[in-house]
Amino acid sequence: MPGVKPWTTAAGCAVAFESVGGASIAELMPKFTSWYVQYATTSIVLAYSPQSKYASQFKAIASGKEPVKDLFTLMEKPGFKLGRTDPNTDPQGRAFIFMLELAAKKYHLPANTVAKIIGSPVNSAKSSQIFEEASLDSTLQSGQLDAASAYLSQAKQLHLDYITLPSDINLGDAADAAQYKKASISITTTAGTTTKTGSPLTIDITAINNSPNGIKWVAYVLSQAGLALHQQQGGYTLLKPTVTGSNVPASVQSELGG
Repeated sequence: MPGVKPWTTAAGCAVAFESVGGASIAELMPKFTSWYVQYATTSIVLAYSPQSKYASQFKAIASGKEPVKDLFTLMEKPGFKLGRTDPNTDPQGRAFIFMLELAAKKYHLPANTVAKIIGSPVNSAKSSQIFEEASLDSTLQSGQLDAASAYLSQAKQLHLDYITLPSDINLGDAADAAQYKKASISITTTAGTTTKTGSPLTIDITAINNSPNGIKWVAYVLSQAGLALHQQQGGYTLLKPTVTGSNVPASVQSELGG
């Protein structure tokens, strides 16, 4: 799934907005919304191409025949073709960097491991590894990349081959939130340079300007049927929905049990 996903009408008007992490929605407050609901988490995985010359090694790691630690040595190899998104603008891009930093600490890898894998300053938007999220998956599927960052939900829905990562580095478990905070990156935004730290990859949703269609969509997503669909698609851990903000529409509130 994308890092941010606007839901639109046939006329192209955004009516609802879903994001990985509440920060993207918080930037819309209070002009476009006064609330959002967190209802699930996903995690970071490494998706890989079965056409890659490293496919057999990826498969061995994915199956547990080889240790996950070997994955990071593999990604350092000269000529390894890695795809990821811009950490300055995309939550997935930042999460991938956080994962690498946490893995380097977990497996006691050399201090330059992340730099060698990334091959450029970690916050560079001009790296040859950087792709728009919409094109990253298709580039991987075409065999032009050996591997790429992905959310678990995304990998499952697109039927990508992937390697799952331990919970203390995959940003998918709220219980490991304190561990995730040990990873950080300085990014550049329109407001200047700021530091972001790792956190669980929560799924958050709101209705834009409380539009009727947006409210209807959010209520469906949070309904038993909507949550069941998330479970069916796979790659999500459902949470007890929690609200940030105020003035939640009644039909959305009713799906929250209140």
